[in-house]
Amino acid sequence: MRRRSFLRAAVVGGGVAAFTGGLWTGAAVGGPARRVAESPYGPLLPADGNGLELPEGFTSRVIAHSTDKVAGTEYTWHDAPDGGACFPDGDGWIYVSNSEIEPGGGVGAIKFNADGTVVDAYRILDGTRRNCSGGKTPWNTWLSCEEVPYGYVFETDPWGRNEPVRRDAMGSFNHEAAACDPVRKVIYLTEDEPDGCFYRFRPNNWGDLGAGGLLEILVAGEGTSGRASWVEVPNPTPAEGDTPTREQVPEAKHFDGGEGCYYAADRCWFTTTGDSRVWQFNVADDTFGLAYDGDGDLGAVDNLTGSSFGDLYVAEDGDNMEICIITPDDVVAPVVRVNGHDSSGLTGPAFNPAGDRMYFSSQYGPSGEFSDGYTYEISGPFRR
Repeated sequence: MRRRSFLRAAVVGGGVAAFTGGLWTGAAVGGPARRVAESPYGPLLPADGNGLELPEGFTSRVIAHSTDKVAGTEYTWHDAPDGGACFPDGDGWIYVSNSEIEPGGGVGAIKFNADGTVVDAYRILDGTRRNCSGGKTPWNTWLSCEEVPYGYVFETDPWGRNEPVRRDAMGSFNHEAAACDPVRKVIYLTEDEPDGCFYRFRPNNWGDLGAGGLLEILVAGEGTSGRASWVEVPNPTPAEGDTPTREQVPEAKHFDGGEGCYYAADRCWFTTTGDSRVWQFNVADDTFGLAYDGDGDLGAVDNLTGSSFGDLYVAEDGDNMEICIITPDDVVAPVVRVNGHDSSGLTGPAFNPAGDRMYFSSQYGPSGEFSDGYTYEISGPFRR
């Protein structure tokens, strides 16, 4: 096991706070969390038939494999599955998944009925570039982000009924992830560059991103905690060759490779893979600080999600191929480990609406090739 140095923090989901003694006051933080061998679910057991090490009571199944048709459908699953999210669909749900390839990109979707049976799979976005992560909106659309210089955000319909739309007002840069704050009615955005920035988009009409809005960039000092402010980006849609958004505001704070982004109850969490950190931004008073500092021992923090119980789940892009839990009482431990996929990374963790199934992908599978991505479902007694 590699050592993770998590600073005392709290995670919330479903709008219910689950903070502990590490609750922030401004940018203050408490002591380090406890890295333990076992999660609240117990130790990981030997790998199952799918090569996944899981705690007792949990099971896995392969939902899809790149280049193969999703079982029971005519849809061929895309290469390099990346960021994803689940959406309620009557008694069932839909899992959407980006494709991080260029050219091609786009987004695929799998529809499940109430008992988890796959009933359909289809494409909801085509013709884009390296769709990496994104974010779910409160009005049940999926914001799919292009991870290329001067890339864009595309708003897509998980049901595939409406045509996807490029949302230019959300900026032209190397997008990674998005997280919606329904209280302040803004969307936070990460940028996957070694000197990337942290943005927020303020729509003119919440729920209608086509009405335009204001793109702002976080401004703060060079430290790892403090108070921040927001400044309007002068030219949010630079053409290729123009000054990138991250260089337009001299006092902007830069982050080393922005990745996953998750909002709950006045906190926005985001990861930076270049320095192995998880940041916590208190949106209520514009203070920020470290929720996790890898200290050189973990170089793979990436996509993340949360549960209604208050646990945070962080996927590793490589390293020892784990999804780790961070609990409200400061326990940090693996809940999933994928064996035999040493040249891959874990992406797209998301819970179904009931919270008893988690979906994620091994982006390049055991071969390390774009065309060998595996998408899994884990079922079991997740805390919720």
